[in-house]
Amino acid sequence: MKEKRNLHVKVQEHCDCFATTDPLKEMSKISNDSETDEAALKWLALAALHGVNSNAKRISVTKSGGDIRVTADYRTAELPSPGRNVADEIFNAIRDITHIDSAKGKLPLALGIRDSSVELNVKVKKDGDREKITLNFS
Repeated sequence: MKEKRNLHVKVQEHCDCFATTDPLKEMSKISNDSETDEAALKWLALAALHGVNSNAKRISVTKSGGDIRVTADYRTAELPSPGRNVADEIFNAIRDITHIDSAKGKLPLALGIRDSSVELNVKVKKDGDREKITLNFS
């Protein structure tokens, strides 16, 4: 039986756990995780940590058909993909945390990281088989 704690709290716990690691290195291992729902929460925490550490303006995950692209806007860069299964769970987790059920939506998301916090603006957009999540740090 799986534990059903608040997903938001779990993301914050991962932020605390991985705060002193290299987020990109840890993100590159995510696609190999067998527990995709937990890997999705871990990936979200690592993306938030990477964004904060790198002064990113935004990080986006785009699903289109079978393709998954993750990009960061602080310089043109592509980040490690979480893989299809984990990406599906990332989209589910974001929708569960933010309660954005419509095809498009935008809400703030506060994350506690160690002894401080960061507020991200989460944007979700779905058009046909293309779906995109953007974490805005500015």
